[in-house]
Formats: sequence, structure tokens, C-alpha cells
Amino acid sequence: MSKKLILDFFKEHKLSYIIGIIFMFLSSLIQTFFPKVLGNTIDILRVDNFSTGAVMINILLLFLIAVGTFLSTYAWRNLVIGNGRKIENYIREKLFNHFQKLAPEFYAKRKTGDLIAYAINDISAVRMTFGPAAAMSINGLVVCIASIYSMSKAINWKLTLLTLLPIPVIMLIILRVGKVVQRKFKRVQESFASISDRVQENIYGIRVIKAYAQEDAEVRNFEKLNEQMMNSNLEMVKTSSILSPVIEFCFSISFVLNLIVGGKMVVDGSISLGDFIAFNTYLTLIMAPIISIGRVITIFQRGMASLKRLSEIFDTQVDIKDGQAMAEKAVEGEIEIKNLSFAYPETAEKVLENISLKISKGQTLGILGKTGSGKSTIANLLLKLYNVEDNKILIDGVDINDYSLETLRKGFGYVPQDNFLFSASIKDNIKFFKAVYSDEEVENAARVSCIYDSIADLTEGFDTILGERGVNLSGGQKQRVSIARAIIKNPAVLILDDSLSAVDTITQTKILKNFKNIRKNRTAIIISHRISAIEDADEIIVLDHGRICERGTHSRLLKRGGLYYDIYREQSEALQDT
Repeated sequence: MSKKLILDFFKEHKLSYIIGIIFMFLSSLIQTFFPKVLGNTIDILRVDNFSTGAVMINILLLFLIAVGTFLSTYAWRNLVIGNGRKIENYIREKLFNHFQKLAPEFYAKRKTGDLIAYAINDISAVRMTFGPAAAMSINGLVVCIASIYSMSKAINWKLTLLTLLPIPVIMLIILRVGKVVQRKFKRVQESFASISDRVQENIYGIRVIKAYAQEDAEVRNFEKLNEQMMNSNLEMVKTSSILSPVIEFCFSISFVLNLIVGGKMVVDGSISLGDFIAFNTYLTLIMAPIISIGRVITIFQRGMASLKRLSEIFDTQVDIKDGQAMAEKAVEGEIEIKNLSFAYPETAEKVLENISLKISKGQTLGILGKTGSGKSTIANLLLKLYNVEDNKILIDGVDINDYSLETLRKGFGYVPQDNFLFSASIKDNIKFFKAVYSDEEVENAARVSCIYDSIADLTEGFDTILGERGVNLSGGQKQRVSIARAIIKNPAVLILDDSLSAVDTITQTKILKNFKNIRKNRTAIIISHRISAIEDADEIIVLDHGRICERGTHSRLLKRGGLYYDIYREQSEALQDT
């Protein structure tokens, strides 16, 4: 998949690549004129009473070569290496887009630090491969071919062949070392992922670490990972650093051979002094790109290692897809579940079993149950965060699997148990960065969720910038800001998944009363472990081990004297004790 993305990018930017490569060829060819002109100038200067005009013409030619090289190099570097930056941006956007589509179980198996490494280090390595490394390869190849041709054609082919004998040895070493670099770079990326993950976990869990006085232990753990990363980098550097000295050593042999054989040829009169100097200059021109080949191979192998890692992500299938019918009818709020059984992917145990219920538009459903009874799973399935069988969940009479995901989820407002707030202003968190909502709507949503007064007491009010994950708000405040985010959307179906657990019962009562006033003819699903949060619901279901064990209104369930009654009595006694 990642290879296809790169091919698509090349097709889209083929014109700039073609123009850039043309300028690259032009730059390389212009450079190869320099040694010959320099040699001719020296031969002119060796003659008594040399022509000043001829020397001036050659100096002008050298100046034009320098200007031509500068302009053409500037052009191709902007085009080819500029495209390298564009491909980095392109792949990162595609990767982020792919991340948005992947199912929750993908994130349950992957560490955040590893995913960050993909989005930063791996994409950067791919950019280096298809930007600077590709440019250096083509430029170096053209310079080498043109220089070797000029050396053999214009000066002496036997001397050329002799001085280039070490090059096959260089290429063999480069290829062998490159494969080792690829393996070691993969370890470097894995080490970077581990250390990123550790840093992130420590930042998020700093309060817990301090509460348990684990600072020193965490520092020791980090030091181990840091040392591991250093060692993996050093191992790669030790391997890749072999290339430059080996190449330089081999070229030293070439220069020595040229000095011995070429010098003798000058003395014998086979070639002129100018040709000898031109030959040495050509050899120097060849040396630069061949030395850079070592770096190119290293970059290329890193890029290939990263491309393989990225392919693993891009090849991960998007399990949750739009329905084939692509129904785009707006959700109105009638929900029916028919004999639904569900087990999470890669687990055999059923979380829900034979669930059947119907919620008419405008009704409120309360869901009660112990931890692990399947309450949140129902919310996840209604939002189609996981796949379900056909005709098991109907929304307004339409199979949930026929809806487009965007249309389906637009109809729901969801407040999860783990309230997530962004590092942005409170206003932006409530609006979810959407400009369609006015300040008045933001304030009204805050009033309904009983967070308005708390926000008004802050120095910056609704413009107060929250810390990461809303760290500067209490748990109850975070829940109420999250509720305001759902309220401002005015969805057809509002799901509160145990999202009143951190607020006191008085505030909870106010929020639920506000819901009744503003959400007439709107469907609501309230999932809670508190009976006080659901007692006014039109229907209440009690879940136990994934099954509906009781259902009815609050009064009927109390009269029945079952599990609901037992929970009610426990909570009433606990309330009296406090």
C-alpha cells in the first residue's frame, strides 16, 4: 500500500520530477567540462609567449561553467529535494487519515510511542530516500559516466581503466554494508518507539508516579531504554562509518596508480601536463559521488526499513466501513436491537447475548449493570465502532450496516466514560473546533451541563487554555465540558456512558432536569451505575453477564425485588451512611 502511495505521488508530480532531472543532467554535464578547460589552460600557459586572449577565453569559460552549474543545481535541488518534502507531507497526511479509519482494537494492540515513530522518524527516513538520496544517486551517476567517458575518450582509456580498478571492490563493500545498516536501522526505530512510549506514559501518569514515590525507579527504567537506544544508534554508526574510509582508501590507490603511470606518460610525452591535471580533476569529480554513494546506500537502506514498517500499517485493513447502501437519511432516533450477540475480535467469550430492545423516538433508556456486564459495548455498537451482523441493529428501520458512517455518527452525541479534552480553549473543546457554533450556543450548552459558573469563575473564562487532556480541570468539570460538547451538537440520539459518575447527585439531578427541558422528542440512552441517574427513564434494562436480566420502569423494578432492587438498596444504605 505504501509503495502504491509513492507511485501515485510520482505520477502526480511527474512534470516537476522530469524538469528537475533534466536540470540535474545539465548540471552534471556542465561540471565535466571544467577539468578539460582547466587542462587546456595549463597547456596554453606552458608555452612561451602564450596567447593572453586564449587564456582569457578559457577563464571566461570556467566562469560560465561555474554560473551554469550554480543555476542548474539550484533548479534541480528546489524541484527534486522540494518534492522530497512534499512526499513527506503527503505520506504523513495519508497515514493520519488511515489512523482515523482504523478500528479501536488496532489501538488496543499498538503503543502510542510506536505510532508516533511511524509518523515522524519513519516518514522522515522515506523522505530522505526519495529526496536527497535519489538526487545524489542520479547526479552522481551522470557525473561518473560523463567523467569516465571524458577520461577515456579525451585523455587515455588504458590509464582510465587502470585507475578505476578499485571501484568494483568499493561497490561490493557498499552493498554488503547496506544490508547490515537496514537491519540495524530497524532496531533504532524500535528503540525510538520504546523511548517515546515511555516518556508519554510518564507524562500522563506523573501524578500516580509521584503518589507512589516511583520517580527513581522510573528514571532507572528510562536510563535502560535510553542506553538501549544509544547502543542501537552506535551499532548502526559503527557499521555505516566503515564506508567512507574504505572508499577513500581505494581512491588513494587510484591516485597513486595515476601518479605513477600517468606521471610516466607525461614524461614519455604520451599525454600533456594539462591532460594529466585534467585526468586528476576528473578522478576527484568521480570520487565525490562515489563517497556519497556510501551515504546514499545508508539512507536508502534506512528508507527501505521504514517503508516496510509503514507498509505494515497501511496494509492493516479498515474493518469498519461504510454500508454498501450508503444510506444518508438523517437519524431521527428510533432504535431497535434484535437478538444481538457480540464478542470482541479475537475473543471467544460473548460480551452480549440475545439482546433485544426497542427505543422509540423521544424516549429515554436507562442501562444499569455491574462492571463488565456489557453496558458500554451497546454504546460502541450503536456508534458502529465494531461490526455487527446484518439486521441486528436497526436505526429508524434501516439496518445499521446500510448507513454511511458519517451519516450514522452525525445523528449521535456520545459522552464516553474516559472524557478526553484537547490542549485548547474550553470554547474550542465544547465547539470541537467547529466554527458553525456561536458563542451564545457554547454558553447555553455550558449552562445545560452545569459547567457555566465554573468556567465564568476562571480568569480567561471560555478562552481558558486547558492543559494536556484537561489536566487543570477536576474530573467532574471534565465530564461536564464533555457533556456540553455533546449537547451543542443537538443530536437525535444522546448517549451518556457513565458520564455523570464524577459529579455529585445534586448537580446530576440538575443536568438531567435540563436535558428534559431542552431535549423533548429526542432519544437518550443513559448508562450508569447510579440508579439516581436513570430512575426517571421511560424504560430501564439491567444487564448481568451480557444478558438483560430485568427490564421495566423504576417503580416496577423495585416491586419486582430482583437485582435492580438489591443495587438500589445498597446505594440507598451507602447514601445514608455518608
